[in-house]
Amino acid sequence: MNQNGDTRPKRKQPPTTSSDRPMKQLKPGTEAFDASEENSTNGDDYYLNGAANGVELDSEESRTPHVAATADTAEWQATIERAVKNVVSIHFCQTCSFDTDAALSSEATGFVVDAEKGYILTNRHVVGAGPFWGYAIFENHEECDVYPVYRDPVHDFGILRFDPKAIKYMPLAALELRPDLARVGAEIRVIGNDAGEKLSILSGVISRLDRNAPEYGEGYCDFNTNYIQAAAAATGGSSGSPVVNLDGYAIALQAGGRADGAATDYFLPLDRPLRALDCIRRGEHVSRGTIQCQWMLKPFDECRRLGLTPEWEAAIRKSFPKETGMLVAEIVLPKGPADLKIEEGDILIKVNGELLTQFIRLDAILDSSVGGKIKLLVQRGGEDLNLEIDVGDLHAITPDRFVSVAGAAFHDLSYQQARLYAVAIKDAGVYCCEAAGSFRFESSDCGWLIQTIDNKPTPDLDSFIEVMKAIPDRSRVVVTYKHLKDMHTINTGINLIDRHWTSKMRMAVRNDVTGLWDFTDIADALPLVPPVPRRANFIRMESAKYPEAVDVVRSFVRIAASMPVKLDGFPRAKKIGFGLVIDADKGLVITSRAFVPYDLCDISVTVADSIIVDGKVVFMHPLQNYAIIQYDPKLVQAPVKSAKLASKPIKQGEETIFFGFNQNLRPVIAKTAVTDITTVAIPASTATPRYRAVNVDAVTVDTGLASHCGSGVLVAEDGTVQALWLTYLGERSAHSGKDVEYHLGLATPMLLPVLSQIQEGIVPKLRILNVEISTIQMSQARLMGVSEEWIERVETEDPERHQLFMVRKVDAGHQNGLQEGDVILTMNGTLVTRITDLDVMYTNNELDTIIVRKRGETHIMVPTVPTEEFETDRAVIFCGAILHRPHQAVRQQISKVHSDIYISARMRGSPAYQYGLAPTNFITAVNAVPTPDLDAFVREVNKIPDNTYFRLKIMTFDNVPWVATMKKNDHYFPMLEFVKDTEQ
Repeated sequence: MNQNGDTRPKRKQPPTTSSDRPMKQLKPGTEAFDASEENSTNGDDYYLNGAANGVELDSEESRTPHVAATADTAEWQATIERAVKNVVSIHFCQTCSFDTDAALSSEATGFVVDAEKGYILTNRHVVGAGPFWGYAIFENHEECDVYPVYRDPVHDFGILRFDPKAIKYMPLAALELRPDLARVGAEIRVIGNDAGEKLSILSGVISRLDRNAPEYGEGYCDFNTNYIQAAAAATGGSSGSPVVNLDGYAIALQAGGRADGAATDYFLPLDRPLRALDCIRRGEHVSRGTIQCQWMLKPFDECRRLGLTPEWEAAIRKSFPKETGMLVAEIVLPKGPADLKIEEGDILIKVNGELLTQFIRLDAILDSSVGGKIKLLVQRGGEDLNLEIDVGDLHAITPDRFVSVAGAAFHDLSYQQARLYAVAIKDAGVYCCEAAGSFRFESSDCGWLIQTIDNKPTPDLDSFIEVMKAIPDRSRVVVTYKHLKDMHTINTGINLIDRHWTSKMRMAVRNDVTGLWDFTDIADALPLVPPVPRRANFIRMESAKYPEAVDVVRSFVRIAASMPVKLDGFPRAKKIGFGLVIDADKGLVITSRAFVPYDLCDISVTVADSIIVDGKVVFMHPLQNYAIIQYDPKLVQAPVKSAKLASKPIKQGEETIFFGFNQNLRPVIAKTAVTDITTVAIPASTATPRYRAVNVDAVTVDTGLASHCGSGVLVAEDGTVQALWLTYLGERSAHSGKDVEYHLGLATPMLLPVLSQIQEGIVPKLRILNVEISTIQMSQARLMGVSEEWIERVETEDPERHQLFMVRKVDAGHQNGLQEGDVILTMNGTLVTRITDLDVMYTNNELDTIIVRKRGETHIMVPTVPTEEFETDRAVIFCGAILHRPHQAVRQQISKVHSDIYISARMRGSPAYQYGLAPTNFITAVNAVPTPDLDAFVREVNKIPDNTYFRLKIMTFDNVPWVATMKKNDHYFPMLEFVKDTEQ
């Protein structure tokens, strides 16, 4: 499942980032896929005409009047008035990634082709190959649900069903399909939901009838058909628009256009859509035949170069005087019916004894010959070849089911994908359409073919299911896999199979009668196999100059954390780093919160690069960027050494040894010196509040290795650890969209009060000040009202640091006590010039504090707050939105917490995405009933029937209230709840 969407708008915005999978429904410039990076067949760049992902129309936009590109005649005006009543705006979600399509929410167009039975024609890339959920809005703004009844396996059209009785306030009519009226020079109008407008009319003239289907690059592409070309300049949202002539007939279907801004559009001929519609009307199966060969229209001059003889060219030109080319084999799939018979470059002369130059006729013959044979006459290098080929069922090689297991989704390889990469469909391996959970592979979220799991072959979905049924929860198995872009390379990895967060293996099967996908549980998870103790030894760094210092390698373990649900604004689902063993006898390890951000996760601890054991979170520090985890030491028979932590603070300028792990996870070492120790201010991520360290002193060192190592220590020559070297998660770059990480040191004396309690088996219940502070120098302090006596005391008591602390920000919800701008002088009688002077807050409910406020010295009692409430311990997933209490980072960045229902993330293709429930928003009411917390929210939404609209009152992060209406969908997005078990 995809849970991105880190924006903070009031209404929906295109949230696609540069790292997301390209969305073909989007026009470039609005987060669309620019096919210019791919080699298209005709040397052009194209896009499919879908609306900008997630764009919602404001009411003013939705009332936009019909617009024509030029002044129309009275005849055209009358035609348009009739036609627009049949055109609908389709708002839809493709609820999960499937085949060539990523999960998305978007808008498109369709038009009624049967008013009595309720059929709407639109594009296949709108209906999608996988689960679809949507509704149509008619010209008078009536709305009804739509369900797919047919999506063509190859051609870019699909048919939706609606209930005609649901439209009560306007008479329904249908546009008649007349593919025979598409002619060069014909003036046309494209009537659709163009560029997000409710309806717009664009004019054009047909210029070609015989161009090849445009190639859109990766993903879905039409082929084995000709396309109609015209100048109309349709844009995002016009997918599925009818192309009408002056008489009001639909003569083509809008499908795509150029991505470079040229006013050229491509329309699908309606011959095959009309045939499919007639079959559906009669209740017949729409048969589709294939020999797994892609053909291309090529002009006669090119055919001659391929070996077309003058005799056959003359015969073709005589029989088809208007034709300018012939069909030539472009791609023949290995192991398909045409393999070893047809070769690329073969020129098609006859099919079943009939001269043939057009796709439409070829389609008709294949569709009527499923399960039989056809006879072909082709020319290869000037020689005639007579071939007899079996015709397969195109639907049989188009997936109509998928399995969800271990957080990922799988189905058989489709003809679409196989054709795009010219690979065999048979025994290619099971296709991972949603590479997530246990099958999250590097570099790409899709395109992976699983070859084997646990050394057992998985050539197809059925084999894959049987293999996965036998794998117990939390087993680590060897997985081999290929990517469709690189079938030469077999990748090998070891995957941790999660069967507890998603314990059921589920099968989804397409139901063309209901238009839904039916889900069934096909297997329960096998229980965890009890682990057994294993032995190992650490590497030796014998060539190192400081043997006692480098022996700290025996105190390091590798940490891998997998997060099944994205909480607290954390951007990643998997992180790998290192931790330092602080108690080998008890298996206690300290690591960065950039690696273990919250405790709803699976943790693997690797000891000596050999033994892998499970870990659990014991403690997470709310301020200092570290977490303490624990593994079972009885399972580890290795000379793990407890790190010796220094109790004396390291000093600026002091020499030390840097021992860290680089980007290749290899240990590196260098002699260095401490350059600075200062209070850091890790920048907040404004778009996505997430955990960051505050009120902490950081150590920097004079070595280039430090910036390349995310884990390590500063260690003395005798092996005493003076500071941890940690990764700090920072802000998200506005330019690159990437998350910034900082590498800094944390002196070990700051850890000792907490570590001593944990080693005694006590989980600390810390209290902290609910503020973020920053340092000020004496010049600033004097201007803010600090007296000369206090300045002299600072200089006397702390000669190394002439500084005080000013309150930079007070967390939301805690207004009594310190205020922004206060200068802190003492707490409980101690002058505060260093961060460690604030440690008194951990064990006191109140602090006797002297401050300077508005240039006046004041004595106040400052309350501290318990930290237990800062960590998320409950999450609700509702309609694809992940909801939980506002975490600490939110409270740090906002002035007022509007409710305890915070939208942390949302899934692509969900109602939450469709209706604009943006991350960082707060839900305050459901159907006008206040919902201050998750209990109240769950209670109210449980009252709402499935597939029913309801209202949400929402407050944005920037205090802008608004109301969202959305429709509940329990079929694809049932409500889930995660609650922390405090007994575990």
